Amino acid sequence: MLDGRFRGQIETWFRPLGHSVKRAGIPADAITAVGLAMSVACAVAIGSGALRLGVLLLVLTGIPDTLDGAVAKASGTSSQRGAFFDSVADRVTDALLFGGVAWYLASLVDRSRYLPVLAFAAFATANLPSYIRAKADALSIEAKGGLVERAERFVILGLGLLFDQFLVAALVMLVVLNLATAVQRFAKVWTVASKPQPIVRQVATNRRRARSTTKSPAAERWQARRAEMRERSRSRRGDF
Repeated sequence: MLDGRFRGQIETWFRPLGHSVKRAGIPADAITAVGLAMSVACAVAIGSGALRLGVLLLVLTGIPDTLDGAVAKASGTSSQRGAFFDSVADRVTDALLFGGVAWYLASLVDRSRYLPVLAFAAFATANLPSYIRAKADALSIEAKGGLVERAERFVILGLGLLFDQFLVAALVMLVVLNLATAVQRFAKVWTVASKPQPIVRQVATNRRRARSTTKSPAAERWQARRAEMRERSRSRRGDF
């Protein structure tokens, strides 16, 4: 939700910084790697109980995540490799952050030993909307949006860490909202994919048939030349 409403504006803010980083010769992939390293530090801080530091690092982790795209656009080097690396880095970052939360919850001896499972459930359900969108993209179907996206998940998790007495409630909220978002996207893709598309398929079939039956002028000239050569050969055999 926040991604769809504010991403364009945020990228506009980061565009001058992206040009500056580009002039410094720093590639977008390097910025993505920095963000990944910061997420490791964030997970360690959360797991060791330094929740306020973890929240600060969580906020700072979002800067490289936005800046790498701005640098790629400023340098005109947006590529499939960069998009792939950025997407994988996002999933690794999510795993590290929720792993850090599970580590922290496991260290609370006065709380239930099953609390770390809640952190893993939040991570698992967070991957469902992402997978549905990725699969929909492969089918050329748009599956963006929903109740919560990555930005909202970070906000909810950050608030839960900042006010740690509400951390468990924040994780429960994430599980519920992630599942609701997954259902929304699934229903959207299911509806679009269920619509018959015979006209498009028939047009594609006709184009393939036209390509297979249409002969180029060069091919026609070659066939005419071969026919002429065969005719001359027959004439020579008859004269002999």
